[in-house]
Amino acid sequence: MSISEVKPETGNRKPETVLITGAAGFIGFHVVNRFLAEGYRVVGLDSINDYYNPQLKLDRLAEAGIETTFREWKTLLTSDKNPNYQFYRGRLEKKKVVEDLFDEFTFDRVVHLAAQPGVRYSLKYPEAYIESNIVSFLNILEACRHHEVKHLVFASSSSVYGNNQKMPLSTSDNVDHPVSLYAATKKSNELMAHSYSHLFNIPVTGLRFFTVYGPWGRPDMATNLFATAIQNDKPIKVFNEGKLSRDFTFVGDIAEGVLRISEKPPQANPSWSDRDGPSSSSAPYKIYNIGNSQPIQLITFIEALEAAMGKKATKELLPMQPGDVQHTFADISDLQADFGYKPSTSLEDGLQLFVEWFNGYY
Repeated sequence: MSISEVKPETGNRKPETVLITGAAGFIGFHVVNRFLAEGYRVVGLDSINDYYNPQLKLDRLAEAGIETTFREWKTLLTSDKNPNYQFYRGRLEKKKVVEDLFDEFTFDRVVHLAAQPGVRYSLKYPEAYIESNIVSFLNILEACRHHEVKHLVFASSSSVYGNNQKMPLSTSDNVDHPVSLYAATKKSNELMAHSYSHLFNIPVTGLRFFTVYGPWGRPDMATNLFATAIQNDKPIKVFNEGKLSRDFTFVGDIAEGVLRISEKPPQANPSWSDRDGPSSSSAPYKIYNIGNSQPIQLITFIEALEAAMGKKATKELLPMQPGDVQHTFADISDLQADFGYKPSTSLEDGLQLFVEWFNGYY
């Protein structure tokens, strides 16, 4: 659904205001759309860094009706497609940027998606992960501490499971052995969030996303890399000779899950003990997996993409890469029990939507 297709306001309900960080990013763009469609007032924030070509981020903003010729930082812009959407360019690593934003707006909810992504990139530029994923999150936690935010939802990752062998991967599993710095920062986010929830009674929910794909995806993501190679008659790099499996999850299903979860802050469990596992707490804190709960072999995924594009790929079989994990498979029983929700987009339908966007955009 595009922002121009949002549902009209009904009744006299005053829309709540939500801050969505990483709003020009892949998942953030879709989450912004979903919240606006539900009638929320949204303030999006992004630094628009150059981890990948910033033009794609600017084009996502333009699709949302945000003027993208701005050059100044700390510029608050209103969408010309939906007056309920305002965008602010700023760096969360700068504490004053976050403080000024929370002083200017009264946020009912915060959805923190901004982060430095990528496993392999963390091998070369570890400092970027500490700044973007640790320092920025601390600033968000501090702001939520000093303002009456009803619920903080933040992005974790399935990478926290490392090379755990028991499948499906459950939020009750031990995640003390990350195999990349990216995963370590996401695990750190979960620990930081719990401490603030415990100390300051902040309702906090962490979401472990599983291999998200779909329209407007980052150019470094497998779906985009594969499609670009197929389109240009170049070989695609298939790591571990294709003997990997991923719990591919369509981005629209992710956005729906984020919306539903944000509307139901977690409750403290006064009878909690360590036997209940790390995904809940005596504090108002909860961790969920969001995945399809249907792992797919990488070779099968490539074949489905070939079918959607109507063109065969040339495959270059390569060994396992440092920091990668062999399998991901989400146990989403908690998500289903608490929200009656399960991602529903089939791989074929999701890839068809991706290819339609890819062909139109590129």
